[in-house]
Amino acid sequence: MSGQTVPADFSGHMLDLDEDEDLEVFSKNTSLADGGPMPNSPSSMVNQYRLEEDEEEEQQQQQQQDAHTKDIFITVDNPESHVTAIETFIMYRVLTKTTCSEFDSSEYEVRRRYQDFLWLRSRLEENHPTLIVHPLPEKFVMKGMVERFNDDFIETRRKALHRFLNKISEHPILSYSPHFKVFLTAQELSSHRKQGPGFLSRMGETVKAMANSVRGLRSRPEEFTVMQEYVEDFSNKICSVDKVTQRIIKEQREYLDELKQYTPTYTQWAESEEELADQLKGVASCAERCSKETEEHIHHMSEVLVPALHEYVLCSETVKAVMRRRDNIQADYEAKNEALASRKVDQEALQEEVDGLADRVEQANNALKGDWSRWQDNMRTDLRSAFVCTAEKNVEYYEKCLAVWESFLLSQNPEGREQGDVEDAS
Repeated sequence: MSGQTVPADFSGHMLDLDEDEDLEVFSKNTSLADGGPMPNSPSSMVNQYRLEEDEEEEQQQQQQQDAHTKDIFITVDNPESHVTAIETFIMYRVLTKTTCSEFDSSEYEVRRRYQDFLWLRSRLEENHPTLIVHPLPEKFVMKGMVERFNDDFIETRRKALHRFLNKISEHPILSYSPHFKVFLTAQELSSHRKQGPGFLSRMGETVKAMANSVRGLRSRPEEFTVMQEYVEDFSNKICSVDKVTQRIIKEQREYLDELKQYTPTYTQWAESEEELADQLKGVASCAERCSKETEEHIHHMSEVLVPALHEYVLCSETVKAVMRRRDNIQADYEAKNEALASRKVDQEALQEEVDGLADRVEQANNALKGDWSRWQDNMRTDLRSAFVCTAEKNVEYYEKCLAVWESFLLSQNPEGREQGDVEDAS
């Protein structure tokens, strides 16, 4: 996926956050205390931001369209629940429309379950160990989900699966994978899934990787050490922000529950206080309207900000795994190279193996370096979009709540009431 690159990154220091700590942001404007100019209103700030960004975004979008014309469109929709004697699972429709010459038809429609997506991702990782394959949502129920297959859970997963396939389709290498083509076109995957490496083969690779990790590297290139440090730092920060955001939403839901109790309480109170009845009913009405705005605000954060943050929590783990696989390839090469230097027999066969591993290390390094820049661009574009959208929604939410209470204050002003009565009469 191509997009706008944001110059700011995550290379600064991050607050160490524990489960019960608060994330505090201190913003002090000394110009106000010194009699300086008042800041712009939230609405004007948002509008000014949009105007400044419009021209730049249009230019970048045009450059992206010129550089890459999308020729495959994938939609994941229409989830259906299937119940058997053994299990319950969801099948999703995967609809593909394409103009690629590699495909025999221009349109395909297949049904896939979550395990099929797992199969695709594992095949892509096995064939391209140092490319960053976009993560899938977790297999198990997300925190806070009481029922495994309720509507919210299914919709959240559907969006994540849709995003996963489109990320693959936009990748310059993964999009040409034969496994990806089979996933999109084959009506049944059972025969293809049996062609993957067996359990013993996968176990052997795992043992080999563990041995390499214990042995360690003798000379990792500096650029990959910098990548490793960046990913570790990014992972710590995005996990902390994700955790704090989840806690904020939980607290807002608790606030919403309390706010919803306001309306009936003030309404009942108005029945026994004639002289305060208008004011009490007004507060009840304001509380009800604010509760609806708060509910919308929570829903937006849950649908936009949380998925974006959590997606890159998973992405950070994916990139760490890619780094480990690159290191394992280099460690294997170093071990064989040392063996070649110490052995007096079978030099020719071992030399061929060492040469092959040297080529594999070079290919792995080049693949990761290319994918690293692409991943950073995508990450910054995705998170920037989520942050900007959340900021705009925050401004909108607080402005609406402010307008609700301002209307109440206006109604309590004698002049405001007279003006309101004249407007009603006209």
